[in-house]
Amino acid sequence: GTARLSRAEPRAGDGRSGEEEEEEVEEGCYQLYPGHIPTSPLQKALLAAGSAAMALYDPYRHDMVAVLGETTGCLALPNLRDKMKHHPEGYRILQERPRIRLSTLDMARLRGLPDGTLGREYVRFLEDNKVSPDTRMPPKFVDDEELAYVIQRYREVHDLMHTLLGMPTNMLGEVVVKWFEAVQTGLPMCVLGAAFGPVRLSARKLQVLATELVPWAIQSGRNASCILNVYYEQRWEQPVESLREEIGIFPPP
Repeated sequence: GTARLSRAEPRAGDGRSGEEEEEEVEEGCYQLYPGHIPTSPLQKALLAAGSAAMALYDPYRHDMVAVLGETTGCLALPNLRDKMKHHPEGYRILQERPRIRLSTLDMARLRGLPDGTLGREYVRFLEDNKVSPDTRMPPKFVDDEELAYVIQRYREVHDLMHTLLGMPTNMLGEVVVKWFEAVQTGLPMCVLGAAFGPVRLSARKLQVLATELVPWAIQSGRNASCILNVYYEQRWEQPVESLREEIGIFPPP
């Protein structure tokens, strides 16, 4: 139960009425996790349509891509969660809830690792492409606290997929990673990015994409074990080639 202040008496010290306080409590009751915004199925559909249109217009609108992933992942996210629950390493990740952020990474240590290790190549990817793990948006529209963590984890390992696949953050690299992730996760957002991302590529890049990169990404996605079942934070010292082989990712063409 939650103690509520009287509507008739203002709260001492802040000047707010009990009615305002009660409304805040009632709104908070529906918050499943910090930042959660409860939405109806109709609201989710409208958000999905709007974010899809904006993401297609500007693929670098990561906020719109994030909203699209949350509002259309109602089938894929439970499937990913179940895969994690039935895998020893994935289950441990769900229990411990690790986060990949600058505040949790020892960047100096990772820079000092030998070339070719996951940690060193991950930091090299971040620095070469001028990206940060802190830019990943927290979930807002997923109506399940555990599934919200699953999509948060997917976002935070996305740069590690670039590292393992050897793909930059330009449009060609993003499309290749999206093909791999679409096969791996089944998220409609990834499928949409994989299907419509190539429209902005030149004819030469389209040829390379169609003849070499997409077949390799699809084959690797089908062959690889679930990418969310790897505790990457405990694999920093592992060579990238060794981790690729363990997961089932074929060497990049």
